[in-house]
Amino acid sequence: MNKTSLFDRHVKLGAKMVTFAGFEMPVTYPGSLKIEYNAVRNKTGIFDVSHMGQLRVSGKSAFEFLQMVTINNVEKISSGKAQYSAMCYENGGIIDDLIIYRSDDDFLLVVNASNITKNLGWLEENKIADVQIDNESAQTSLIAIQGPESRDILKHITTDHLDLSFYSFKLSEYKNKKIMISRTGYTGELGFEIYGEHESIQNIWDVLMATGEIQPVGLAVRDILRMEMKYCLYGNDIDDSKNPIEAGLGWITDLKKDNFIGRDVISAVKKDKPEKRLIAFIMEARGIPRPGYEIQKENSNIGIVTSGTQSLGLQKGIGLAYVSREFSKSGTEIDVLIRNKPIPAKIIKPPFIKITSLLS
Repeated sequence: MNKTSLFDRHVKLGAKMVTFAGFEMPVTYPGSLKIEYNAVRNKTGIFDVSHMGQLRVSGKSAFEFLQMVTINNVEKISSGKAQYSAMCYENGGIIDDLIIYRSDDDFLLVVNASNITKNLGWLEENKIADVQIDNESAQTSLIAIQGPESRDILKHITTDHLDLSFYSFKLSEYKNKKIMISRTGYTGELGFEIYGEHESIQNIWDVLMATGEIQPVGLAVRDILRMEMKYCLYGNDIDDSKNPIEAGLGWITDLKKDNFIGRDVISAVKKDKPEKRLIAFIMEARGIPRPGYEIQKENSNIGIVTSGTQSLGLQKGIGLAYVSREFSKSGTEIDVLIRNKPIPAKIIKPPFIKITSLLS
């Protein structure tokens, strides 16, 4: 089992550790989920996300290569900017969703931990001349600092002006070691990510924790936060059996771009309209939806839950599900089958939490 460079620190803090994507990761810390949740929504939380993969793509043809293997338009990002995208098979199935960071000389792809080997194999299989692919995952640690006060707390480790716009980044240093500070995030709040060598990230973690102004946050609350924003989780809401259109990722799919892998099938799905769509729903009675639960309309099966939890912000059950297109409109009343009992719910227009510090 893999361990991140911060593993010992989680254990010392008393975190409950679980297996996630091949890593031993903190799922909760002593206290309560509410404490971790409120820290991110109201102050600042810190996450260890070092399990994520980092694949660097360089060479004269790096741009053309990424235009071919990703569904978004790499031309839209300039140096110092980032882009949310995905890679697909020829049949339109999603290989992985990812973030591309563009520098003057190369591109950094941040991918899901469970898909590092698969992504690397796919990139190597489709590599063209004058492209180099380097897997930097094992040499890189990554922490995310998320919450309305995240910009202020980072003053403890950098004098840089962190007036970064959303989906941008800057190269910096910490104790004469290179780090990268980005502003993307998975919580819907103002937040930053710091990439660096293991020792640098360990030191930064220690400095920030010593302030007493930041709360460590585990996977359990991370999942609630991302669901409240309707951010997809690979393996739950998207996988290689789903295409970007039915998954609601048409907004990152540039069909005007020529000849990217999967384009023809994805274009056909958009034209003909998918049979099912990924929707967000909120429970109208007490009950917590879980992945695999059946969605019904008038006692007929119309879909299945892919992600579900109790929203700590709304104090209601919320979920994501694929349902038949004719029942996918916002406002549609549905039932979620919980322990063989239909519990009423309603499809809503996401996100569940409307007002956050994301763009502050």
